[in-house]
Amino acid sequence: MMLGYLLARAGVDVVLLEKHADFLRDFRGDTIHPSTLELTYELGLLEKFLQRPHDEVPHLSAWIGESRLRLADFTHLPTHCKFIAFMPQWDFLNFFAEEARRFPAFRLLMRAEATDLLVEDGLVTGVRAKSAQGQLEIHAGLTIAADGRHSIIRQKASLETINLGAPMDVLWMHISRAESDPSMTLGRIDAGKFLAMLNRRAYWQCAFVIPKGGYDELRARGLPAFRAQLAELAPFLRDRVEELAGWDQIKLLTVEVDRLKRWWRPGLLCIGDAAHAMSPVGGVGINLAIQDAVAAANILATPLRTRAAHDDELASVQKRREFPTRATQRMQIAVQNNVIKRVLGSSRIKAPWILKLFDRWSLLQRILARLIGMGFRPEHVKTPDAQSLR
Repeated sequence: MMLGYLLARAGVDVVLLEKHADFLRDFRGDTIHPSTLELTYELGLLEKFLQRPHDEVPHLSAWIGESRLRLADFTHLPTHCKFIAFMPQWDFLNFFAEEARRFPAFRLLMRAEATDLLVEDGLVTGVRAKSAQGQLEIHAGLTIAADGRHSIIRQKASLETINLGAPMDVLWMHISRAESDPSMTLGRIDAGKFLAMLNRRAYWQCAFVIPKGGYDELRARGLPAFRAQLAELAPFLRDRVEELAGWDQIKLLTVEVDRLKRWWRPGLLCIGDAAHAMSPVGGVGINLAIQDAVAAANILATPLRTRAAHDDELASVQKRREFPTRATQRMQIAVQNNVIKRVLGSSRIKAPWILKLFDRWSLLQRILARLIGMGFRPEHVKTPDAQSLR
C-alpha cells in the first residue's frame, strides 16, 4: 500500500491487488513506529493521520518475575512523534488507500488474488489473478511481491530462501480491559511463560509465547489450564480469562525468520515479509516493510515513469535494504535464543542483570528505543509529487 501510494504520487501507473473484500483482519501487528510516523510527516499527512483513533506509547516496560523494568524510552528520538502509535492495521491501510485514490495513476482491486506469474523468455511480465469478475491477466513493466511470509509470488518465482529458525510460536487473543487495570503496554515474564499485553483501551491484545510446535500439547492440556496460566501471569485478568470460551478465539501465529538470497529476478521484486519474514520481537516487521517500500520508490519511481525497471535497479533496492534486514534479524535471533528460549525452558526466573542495567541507565533505554523506533537505516521520502510538479 505504501509503495503503491508513493509510486502513484510520483506519476507511475499502479495496480494494487488485495485478495479480501476489506482490510478487516485481526491479530495483525498494529504498531506504527516513529520511523513510519516520520514518513507520514514528510508526506504532509501526519496531522490528518493522527486524527484516526490510536494510542501513544512513549515507553516500553516488562514485568519479569517480581521486578518491573523500563526498557525503552522513545521521548528523546529525533523525530516529530516520540512514541509508538497503536492503530489497527485496517485503519492504517484504509487511510493510505483513501489518500492514494486521489492520484489518477492509482488503482486498487479488492477481492483480486494473484495466483501465478506471467513470464516471457525468463522475464516476469505480470500476474494471473482470480477475482470476483473471473480470471485476470495483468501485464506490468514491474511486478512487486508484497504478499507476506507465505508469498505465492515468491513461491512461483522459485527464489531461494535462507531459513534462520525460530524457537517459538505465538498465540494471539483479546481479553476485555477494566479501568482498574494497569495503563501501560508491557510484557509479563515468569518461569516458562511469556505474555505481551498491548493496551487497546477497551481490551487487551495479548500475545502468549509458546515453544515452537508446542500448540498441540498446550491444547491437549485443555482451555481451563491455559486460562490459569494467563491468570497467573496477569492476576488482574483473573475475573476475565473466562471470556476465552473456545480455541477459535485464540489465533496461532507460526513464527518464521527467513530471507531471500536474492530479492528479485528480471521483472519482479519482493519486499517486506515476502523478501524477509521477521520475528515478532520488537514489533518491527511492518515498519521494516514500509522502509523497503520507501527505498524501492526512491530508486524506481523515476525510471518507471518511462520504462520497465532494469535488473541493476532491482538489485539496488536489495543492496539498500539488505543491511538493515540482516542487522534486525540478527538482533531478533539473539533475543529469541538468549532471552525467550531460556524463559520458555526455565522453572524459575529472575530479571537478567543486563535488563536491570536498562532499567537503571536511561542511555541504554534511549539506544534500544532508537533500534526499535528508527531501525538501522531509516529511509526518507525522495519521490516527487507529480501533481505538484504539474
